[in-house]
Amino acid sequence: MSSPRTSIVFVDGYATNPGDLSWSALEALGDFTAYDRSAASEVIARLDGVQAVITNKVPLPREVQAALPHLKYIGVAATGYNIVDVIAARELGITVTNIPSYGTHSVAQHTIALLLELTNRVGAHAADTRAGGWARNPDWSYSLAPSIELAGKTLGIVGFGRIGQQTARIAHALGMKIAAYDHRPESKRVDAFPVTWLTLDGLLEAADVVSLHCPLVDSTRGLINAASLKRMKRSALLLNASRGPLVVETDLAEALELGVIAGAGLDVLSQEPPVAGSPLLSARNCVVTPHNAWASTEARSRLIRMLADNLAAWLAGTPRNVVS
Repeated sequence: MSSPRTSIVFVDGYATNPGDLSWSALEALGDFTAYDRSAASEVIARLDGVQAVITNKVPLPREVQAALPHLKYIGVAATGYNIVDVIAARELGITVTNIPSYGTHSVAQHTIALLLELTNRVGAHAADTRAGGWARNPDWSYSLAPSIELAGKTLGIVGFGRIGQQTARIAHALGMKIAAYDHRPESKRVDAFPVTWLTLDGLLEAADVVSLHCPLVDSTRGLINAASLKRMKRSALLLNASRGPLVVETDLAEALELGVIAGAGLDVLSQEPPVAGSPLLSARNCVVTPHNAWASTEARSRLIRMLADNLAAWLAGTPRNVVS
């Protein structure tokens, strides 16, 4: 008699697969159900009797895990796993895995896209042209604001992991100089291009562009605040495609309004989706995109395959990418 198939539930699968990709790799591993979204009040009922759960942004705190005696595996569909109480999971005998690298190229590409929007304002000029601005202009060429050439400028990267390094490669190809700060610089050496290693304060003071690629932990929460912003050049730009709470948003909004720094490009906010009146949505020279740097078709397809690989390894008794 064959053993029963593992029950697998993805509690918030829509962002990963809104319908353009296949769940077949996960469906092959058990009885698979994907909910588009799950409210906190729905989670326990939807996971009743389930052995394996996949979550992207739905929190699984201790009280939820403790209410699910059949739960043995949590697969986080992301690199960061702060939405899961991993200490509780360890105590309850639940294996938690993450996806350490699936969107490196996509996030780095988006980071540079934010930078180029701030320096070249392609979107703003295209919109103005479509609205008739060029047709009404007496000159054959015009600019809504001065463009900035990046060659020779210094990109300061905070967190020199996979995404930070890939962002640096692209910036180096644009002619930028690379400076970096990382809490473990000895493990992050590269030979493809020169990197100047600085303290965090030294990087903030030297960089023309500061790009955040560090994880969200206690020591990095609020890393960019009123004091650190004042260390930056008045002409500097800030990029964040990592985690929203790395930045104190009211401090950044005020710094932009007062000209403490020149601009910011953000793909993440402290609260997502943002509430009405979120200060950065109306801040001067601030470009905000809806946390979609990771979401290229290729990266999402890779993510589904890696979720299946993690789950298959756990089912085989050889779990990988374990964070619990």
